[in-house]
Amino acid sequence: MEHITLLIGIVIVTALVFDFTNGFHDTANAMATTISTGALRPKTAVAMSAVLNLGGAFLSVEVAKTISGGIIDESAGLRPEVIFAGLVGAIVWNLLTWLAGLPSSSSHALFGGLIGATLVSVGTGGVHGDAVVMKVLIPAVAAPIVAGLAAMAATRLTYRLARNRDEADTAKGYRAGQIASAALVSLAHGTNDAQKTMGVITLALITGGVIAPHSDPPLWVIASAGIAIALGTYLGGWRIIRTMGKGITDIRPPQGFAAQTGAAATILASSHLGFALSTTQVCSGSVMGSGLGRKGGVVRWSTAGRMVIAWCLTLPAAGLVAAGAAFLADQGDWGVATVAVLALAVCGAIWAASRRKPVDHTNVNEVAPAEPAGVVTTALQTVSPPPAGPVAPAAVVAQAGPPVQVAAPHAGAATAGH
Repeated sequence: MEHITLLIGIVIVTALVFDFTNGFHDTANAMATTISTGALRPKTAVAMSAVLNLGGAFLSVEVAKTISGGIIDESAGLRPEVIFAGLVGAIVWNLLTWLAGLPSSSSHALFGGLIGATLVSVGTGGVHGDAVVMKVLIPAVAAPIVAGLAAMAATRLTYRLARNRDEADTAKGYRAGQIASAALVSLAHGTNDAQKTMGVITLALITGGVIAPHSDPPLWVIASAGIAIALGTYLGGWRIIRTMGKGITDIRPPQGFAAQTGAAATILASSHLGFALSTTQVCSGSVMGSGLGRKGGVVRWSTAGRMVIAWCLTLPAAGLVAAGAAFLADQGDWGVATVAVLALAVCGAIWAASRRKPVDHTNVNEVAPAEPAGVVTTALQTVSPPPAGPVAPAAVVAQAGPPVQVAAPHAGAATAGH
């Protein structure tokens, strides 16, 4: 076996940078609902998520095997430069969607980057098309739907079971349930997303002749990937946490508990089967499902629509960036250096743009701008109208305007509503 070369070292560092961006990009998956409902303080939530992400990285290597030997053909003449270009495409897309506050898929950014770079450098023979369809595309469509339906059913069941209980009596129970389910999502995230970086580093080591083909990730690879994603998680992707917690729907504790439980079950099942699905799509689908499951709940479909568009663009967009990077990297050392410089410049510009309107733990729970109910929400509320209360909501009273004077029969003027 050969020693690790400078280029392979650069690839490993770049993979860990991607893992770091994956961590802060996907913190919202586990903690957005817990933070938005006040079950945990923002800093406490991300710290707990970071520790559990690290622990989850050591639980399984099935997803890592899917990356290192399932989607990309490691025997098709793949070189470390190609993997470097794929990682650059994934990192750039991750940062762009983070700047926009969109919970897009870090997983699909990585897949798109690797596929785009491989197609340019090796050709179609370097990509296992059937594995892409079976283990990436089908789970990408099915997972958010399954998680959303599970969360909607769980939300309805939760409200039905507690319909005769006072909300204050159940608050502590739901808070404990939210914390436990958020911990489970964080652990599941570590078993799925941290492994993707393990798979990429393992693929780089195989292509460089450092380890044998079809090898499991070495222990130092597992540990470094777990630490990188944990550090990224601790920093907190506050922009995306705001979108997930406040931008899609207004989440109450029972909904948060149901959404996180459904998401955790879906992610853990996929990790066991080796499906490298998007935890972002699973958790976003769960949040939308919980919004539909509560009577009177409103899903902000414009935000959801922008998220779906980002999901659809992730694979091709990251692939295009990676394809350009692979074309340059194939020119030799100067090409690799050019890709590195351009990537640093783009990342620096995105970071500078984010400082104009910073989002952090102090303002992450600011309420998203009100959105009028659309056709879908109106139809759903017609089927499941909100429960009638003795007092109209303040917003409705405010829209009704001042009291109107009407004539009372046989007795002068009276104020309406008296």
